[in-house]
Amino acid sequence: MLKKLINWYQKKFVNTEHLMKKEHLNIKNHIVKINGDKFYLAKAMVTDIPEMVNIERDVYDGKAPWTDEAFLPELKPRLDRFYLLLRQEDELVAFIGSSLNDKQGDCHISNVAVKPEYQERGLGYFLIAKIIKKARQLNYKTVSLEVRISNVKAQRLYSDLGFKQVGVKKGYYNGDHEDAVDMVLDLSLYETIPNNFGI
Repeated sequence: MLKKLINWYQKKFVNTEHLMKKEHLNIKNHIVKINGDKFYLAKAMVTDIPEMVNIERDVYDGKAPWTDEAFLPELKPRLDRFYLLLRQEDELVAFIGSSLNDKQGDCHISNVAVKPEYQERGLGYFLIAKIIKKARQLNYKTVSLEVRISNVKAQRLYSDLGFKQVGVKKGYYNGDHEDAVDMVLDLSLYETIPNNFGI
């Protein structure tokens, strides 16, 4: 009797939650307008990895912090990862990656990169706002991230979106062992996020 009840519960509720999450993470590739420019928004796929690594090289002075091997498990079909990218005229110009923790109700932004020549045009802001929207749809409590202590420009962007500094991780980054600022957006404090993109 107890087994039947457990089976019924799992079919009724657990599978439903799984399907709802899958539906929330399923996006249709489409054209978006960001500050007057058109971009193609899509979910990242394994075939995008070489271009993603190249963007990281451009952003981080020739040294990509993430390798092809590091991205591969992130982009295989799974419900605890969510990556988006922007293309313009078939050129990958920006991407964002996140890990989803249902138990903690946290969406952790693991990676944001915008080609240098496309920076300061609202692409990073747009992608972060998209991730925040997905976290809301999943009824998560927080969106979190780490940012280099020297990257004041990114810290300002995150603050503009409502993120608060909650700590510092000493020697966090590989290679140079730079400290990371921990930042968290408490989704219960904000009904909506400020944006100019109709998100």
